[in-house]
Amino acid sequence: MSDNLVCIKDFEVHAHEVLSRNALDYYRSGAGQEETLIQNNRAFSRYKIRPRCLRNVANRDLSTTILGEKVSMPIGIAPTAMQRMAHPDGECANARAAQALGTVFTLSTIATSSIEEVTKSAPNVLKWFQLYIYKDRKVTTSLVRRAEQAGFRALVLTVDAPMFGLRLADIKNKFTLPPHLKLANFDGTKSTDINKNNEEGSGLNAYVNSLFDASVTWEDIEWLKSISTLPIVLKGILTAQDAIMGVEAGAAGIWVSNHGARQIDGTPASIEALPEIVKAVGNKVEIYLDGGIRDGTDVFKALAMGARMVFMGRPALWGLAHSGEEGVKKILTIIKTEFDYALAISGCANISDIKPSMVVHESYYSRL
Repeated sequence: MSDNLVCIKDFEVHAHEVLSRNALDYYRSGAGQEETLIQNNRAFSRYKIRPRCLRNVANRDLSTTILGEKVSMPIGIAPTAMQRMAHPDGECANARAAQALGTVFTLSTIATSSIEEVTKSAPNVLKWFQLYIYKDRKVTTSLVRRAEQAGFRALVLTVDAPMFGLRLADIKNKFTLPPHLKLANFDGTKSTDINKNNEEGSGLNAYVNSLFDASVTWEDIEWLKSISTLPIVLKGILTAQDAIMGVEAGAAGIWVSNHGARQIDGTPASIEALPEIVKAVGNKVEIYLDGGIRDGTDVFKALAMGARMVFMGRPALWGLAHSGEEGVKKILTIIKTEFDYALAISGCANISDIKPSMVVHESYYSRL
């Protein structure tokens, strides 16, 4: 029963007990020695909330807009691959949960539920499509066309993955997609089989290296804009320089992310990278963040530091592993409630009441 699971950590512990080693290690692991994976979570504790008192917070509104569309809360679902390893309904259940909570769902290119299946399962969810650029541009073009036809409202271009990082757990496990599952967006094409080159290490890395285009540059964003009118969000930005270049290339949004600490170890935690990006382009485009969001106070801190929206990947997987759609709904409800409490007790009745001065780095107090 989920009644005894009252925070995201509880669901994570449960997922560790029920998922197969192959799936669990794929979902939870990071690159290298996983220092950045650890810091994604710990870095939030180094930022302190400065609550304001005696403000009227009796009536609160958690809603916001994202690329002009209203959502019930500034918390969305990040793209994660192969979700049917966590639950038979996979991405479809995740999308239905986002629909029920009135927030945005982002579908991974390498999903185990197709673009069309997700749309049929959750016809009213606000949905974005995460995209990689393949060596064969026809593959990418086809994915974009299908996403457009299915009513997706933005393309989330992952820019930090010319190849996938070295995830030691996947190499040790010789990670494979279970035989009853498939990369659903490529069913019937040569791009569907991630296990055929799995003699050494992770089958997923072999798949990526064989099909993803490591030669992609900023000029390819112009190409992507030429084939679609959907707004483009650049996911995987960690520096002000790249954020500026992204805006100059025509991005509608900058998604601060280190890919769940799965690409290269030793990068900053996402929340640590956020301030310089906000300073560089925060007045020009919307800025989003993922990586380490595990509590409503994390959401509050990210918004105070300039993010418009935060996204969660692994927590939704832990919800799926527990009870599919109901588990993800529980995860979203928990963090929404935690954020509501953080908002009220910090003296805010709505998102616009959250001010930059309300969150400071812990070093602020060592200087006093």
